[in-house]
Amino acid sequence: MFIQSHTPFADLANSTTKPLADKTILVTGGDGERCRQVALSYGFKNVVIPADIITACPSIWPFASPQNYESHARPLPLPIYDPSSSSSPSSSPPSRDHNLAIDAIFVFNDPRDWALDTQILLDVLLSNNGILGTSLSPSPSPQSSSSSSFPPPHQQHHQPPLYFSNPDLLFASSHPHPRLGQGGFIASFLGVWNAVTGHKRPLQYTTIGKPSQSTFEFAEKRLLEHRQELVLGSQVAQGPAEGEREGEKGEGMIRKVYMVGDNPESDIAGGNGYRSPWGSEWDTVLVRSGVYGGGEPAHRPSVVVDDVWDAVQWALEKEGWLDGDKMVEKSRTAGKTLDEERLTLGSQVAVKG
Repeated sequence: MFIQSHTPFADLANSTTKPLADKTILVTGGDGERCRQVALSYGFKNVVIPADIITACPSIWPFASPQNYESHARPLPLPIYDPSSSSSPSSSPPSRDHNLAIDAIFVFNDPRDWALDTQILLDVLLSNNGILGTSLSPSPSPQSSSSSSFPPPHQQHHQPPLYFSNPDLLFASSHPHPRLGQGGFIASFLGVWNAVTGHKRPLQYTTIGKPSQSTFEFAEKRLLEHRQELVLGSQVAQGPAEGEREGEKGEGMIRKVYMVGDNPESDIAGGNGYRSPWGSEWDTVLVRSGVYGGGEPAHRPSVVVDDVWDAVQWALEKEGWLDGDKMVEKSRTAGKTLDEERLTLGSQVAVKG
């Protein structure tokens, strides 16, 4: 079972309150149109990406070369509203039935072109009713950098909701030092939003992904469904019954979860702060093989180990499924005591029911 930071977006496609499956959504991030393909697999049927927009309207960001996006661009479902066009008279309000209108914005992965994505997100969030090409406020003059011509309120005229999938500021890569992640893009976009709107209204958005409660609850629900398939032998797990929430341990429920990860700010903070609706207990395991570089972590885990292998060994030993001889031997070979092996991290999961 593989859950990524954006996997919980799938629940919004067929939500019982405001399903988005048949709505038009804007998806940003990732290489080419990979995130579009993922969104389609989640059940979203009308997915637009920045490549589609810049190819159809190059002037939306004049510093980009549309030919760089043509290979993964698709025709827009409707044209972008153009107030200067004779077919879009300014005397009549633009119609969502005849112009591209965005119903929700999803940042699935780290954007590859921050400038283009920033401009398009800004245009949609300052639009009227999500119709790209409209604007609630007069544009500032080219001679002035002042944002005083942008009167409040913003995001009060049926603009689409904005969702980010991963607040991690940094991530580990082949580079010797951590690199900026989606959290860096969020911070950048917030700065642009505040500058353009004059700090008159905070940006309204939702962030899922670690360390949010909703993401950990989504992950546990998937674990429970998998657990029930294993224990109860059902072909299609329906998730835990309502009566099994709030700590009741029904057949197929999970008693303990080990959260393993390399980022104290997301993996460990999320595991430590998570409160399971089904009453499971969570231990956090911090590994040294990623973002964490040593020292006192910002959020203290149950244990700190070198890598995921050691994390699994520690969890199995703690559950009585494996004696600690091999781990002790490895620790001594590395010049560490067993206590030094047991410090903290989190990103993979070991489960005992």
